[in-house]
Amino acid sequence: MMDAPEFPEGRAIVYCQGAFGTPNGKTAHGLVRRTRRYDVISVVDAVHAGKDAGEVLEGKRRGVPVFASIPEAVEAARATGIPATHLVVGLAPDGGRLSPAARTEVLEAVNRGLHVDCGLHDFITEMPEFVALAEARGVRLRDVRKPLPRSELHFFTGKIEEVRSVRVALLGTDSAIGKRTTAWVLTDALNERGYPAEMVGTGQTAWMQGVRYGTIVDALVSDFMSGEIEHAVWSAWSETGARVLVLEGQGSLMNPAYPGGYELIAAGRPQAIILQHAPTRKEYDGFPGYPIHPIEKQIEALEVVSDKPVVAITVNHENLPLDEIPAACRRLTEATGLPAVDVLTQGAGPLVDALEPYLQAAEPTR
Repeated sequence: MMDAPEFPEGRAIVYCQGAFGTPNGKTAHGLVRRTRRYDVISVVDAVHAGKDAGEVLEGKRRGVPVFASIPEAVEAARATGIPATHLVVGLAPDGGRLSPAARTEVLEAVNRGLHVDCGLHDFITEMPEFVALAEARGVRLRDVRKPLPRSELHFFTGKIEEVRSVRVALLGTDSAIGKRTTAWVLTDALNERGYPAEMVGTGQTAWMQGVRYGTIVDALVSDFMSGEIEHAVWSAWSETGARVLVLEGQGSLMNPAYPGGYELIAAGRPQAIILQHAPTRKEYDGFPGYPIHPIEKQIEALEVVSDKPVVAITVNHENLPLDEIPAACRRLTEATGLPAVDVLTQGAGPLVDALEPYLQAAEPTR
């Protein structure tokens, strides 16, 4: 089980300078949509300053204003009489680096007395200027992707075979394609349908959203990746008895920079796979010249590797007008023979329907 302090921990400004509304802002997007860990009060991105963050993401106001700078966001919160307490770095750039410009801006948040949580591979807790200023201002720095001591990590044991929950892997045809968001929506839909469900997170954004069970796979030495996934899945089952566990995927099986999915299949042992796809993407995100493999080929590869079925396609509607989403889903169904749905506009009911045979056949979870 991941750390579970009292939620929310505080009132958070989400820093996403120059990236909100793009794939490199996916951490910020997730926090605006949902988080138990923080009360998100604003986003920083000069490109969209003056707008509501929800309107930028999905045309729906969420009462989360976007400001051009951290000082503006801090002062706006102070003017309400309830100041901000945290700055969360919502950037998710290729390579996980914090640019020099971003370092300067985030350092300003420390200077203004905000705790800072960062999920990048550049660790602010190892930057002398951050550490010294945080000590002087009495604030906490937290690197979400910083590896745990190896003494605290788990090696694969085979205890996954004890788990009686139905495991569903939410994988994708690319990185930054919405797997985590769909996993949350599916978990909610299963609970609403009367199937007790838990999501098992595998990335820093899920941790920032307050997922109860999970690990951060790209902070792990590879020898421990399977064991940490197994332990997270086993813990979610043994502690909650959930009938369904939704496993959040990372990257995609054929992505040249972020190959992912196999470790979740191998260690999590899912009975079924749901595959997230963006019909308008022609090349892997951030890598021009690397065309995305056809979805039929990706389904074939996943089913060969896992010996389990892909049971549904979920659609990321980026660059699709809302009135074209149903047609895009129909084309995917015609091409694959599988139900296809955009959960953000159409709900996750069809996914629960596709999982019904597995849910009905499942053994008792205890």
